[in-house]
Amino acid sequence: MQEDKRLVAFKRLLDIMDELREKCPWDSTQTFDSLRYLTIEETYELSDAIIDKKYEDMGKELGDLLLHIVFYSKIGSEQNLFDMADVANGICEKLIRRHPHIFGDTKAETAEDVRNNWEKIKLKKEGNRSVLGGVPVSLPAMIKSYRIQEKARGVGFDWHNANEVWDKVEEEIGELKAELDKPSGRVEEEFGDVLFALINYARFINVNPEDALEKTNRKFIKRFQYIEQKAVESGRSIGDLTLDEMEEYWQQAKK
Repeated sequence: MQEDKRLVAFKRLLDIMDELREKCPWDSTQTFDSLRYLTIEETYELSDAIIDKKYEDMGKELGDLLLHIVFYSKIGSEQNLFDMADVANGICEKLIRRHPHIFGDTKAETAEDVRNNWEKIKLKKEGNRSVLGGVPVSLPAMIKSYRIQEKARGVGFDWHNANEVWDKVEEEIGELKAELDKPSGRVEEEFGDVLFALINYARFINVNPEDALEKTNRKFIKRFQYIEQKAVESGRSIGDLTLDEMEEYWQQAKK
């Protein structure tokens, strides 16, 4: 019964998309390129809902993303490039291929084993020329670093433990300090090395650096807006407060 409800709902969405594409002045003119930035926006809205644990919003944002997948597939079918069946069958085949421990005779006892198998399958069976070839060029830099490191780990190129990585963090900080003392034009490079090492360390202590930084961003915004509110309550703007006053309100906000 549950599966039937899912199929009925999905067919309803496909039928609605067909009708919108034929009759709606806006939907009928959309292209791959015109939808791209909207898809990125919807993805970030889903990310916000996940971080905020707004589960009702998550369902709505997933619906928006599903609409985009159906929309792209509809445009693809009109251009004889691919259709919704190709998209669905393609991911089904990929899931089966990348889970030989479920659909074949490969053994994988842990999540780590599964991840390692994925990278080997991508190289041997999917024609990837490089382990890092699947990392999108346009990913935000922090997420890209994290994914690069995960993929390198998948083929055994990794540190042995967190202590080794922390030593590397301290080494990179030392190199940055040395560059600041005697600049040679490599400050940006050394700073990047520090960030890369910290992201590596985050991986070893099971912290997603993107999530961690976003939560800190939100915490800072909340505390800073508390200072702004206190300034307004005193009949001033935040720019009129002294640094000592701002620090006092900051400490209040932390409590």
